[in-house]
Amino acid sequence: MKYGVSMKPQTENPNDGETPSVASTDLFVAFSAERRQHALAYLAQKPAAIPLGDLAEYLTLVEGDPSYDRYERVLTDLYHNHVPKLVDAGIVTYERETELVALSVTRRVLSPYLQLAELETVSSASND
Repeated sequence: MKYGVSMKPQTENPNDGETPSVASTDLFVAFSAERRQHALAYLAQKPAAIPLGDLAEYLTLVEGDPSYDRYERVLTDLYHNHVPKLVDAGIVTYERETELVALSVTRRVLSPYLQLAELETVSSASND
């Protein structure tokens, strides 16, 4: 083992060599909030960047309170809380000028975590 090589598990983006790897611990932190789980699942379905407002609208509908006030709160929470965490983790990119958000890793990197989050959601729903 080389000196200075991290023993931290890494998840790499297989598409290109330019994208930095994402630590699995960062992915677990990203998936620790239900809103981020839904956001990442939605982004994983999109082939390109989407407006942050579209993501907020989707989350507002998923969370079951589709009102303009709720949309504004979700948009604010995404902008100030969730998107910066996902950007810092290297999972998404966000362009402030255009307000576009996109995955910076492949769907294959997120797939196991999305499946775990889905299983947890189904398990929680069946226990209610």
